[in-house]
Amino acid sequence: MRISSSVVSLTVDDVPASSKFLATHFGFTERMSADGFAALSHDDAAMDICFLRRGLEVLPVELRQQTASGTIIAFVVDDLSAEHERLQAGGAPITLPPREEAWGERLFMVTDPNGIAYELVEWATP
Repeated sequence: MRISSSVVSLTVDDVPASSKFLATHFGFTERMSADGFAALSHDDAAMDICFLRRGLEVLPVELRQQTASGTIIAFVVDDLSAEHERLQAGGAPITLPPREEAWGERLFMVTDPNGIAYELVEWATP
């Protein structure tokens, strides 16, 4: 199997709100959109993100009324402190303050208007 790219699709109530959040705070670009749908990409990210509005008929019946819950999208960054300052200054809601885990991972989280959590990660030097 050859995988040419990766996309994570998240079902939300307000597609434009999540799309705008990624564009504003993370520099993603909306590549395609329609009523209830937006596909975004980032020039240096290995994954695209797609938002689908809850209830869309293109979703399988058993998934139509569910929204993304408990999902964390992680972005590995080079300078966690600088990203924290930038996002805080830009008004992104910091929902988990910076911390360092015992295994050497430094991280913090922000959450978009639909409750999607974005974790920014940097590996601490040993």
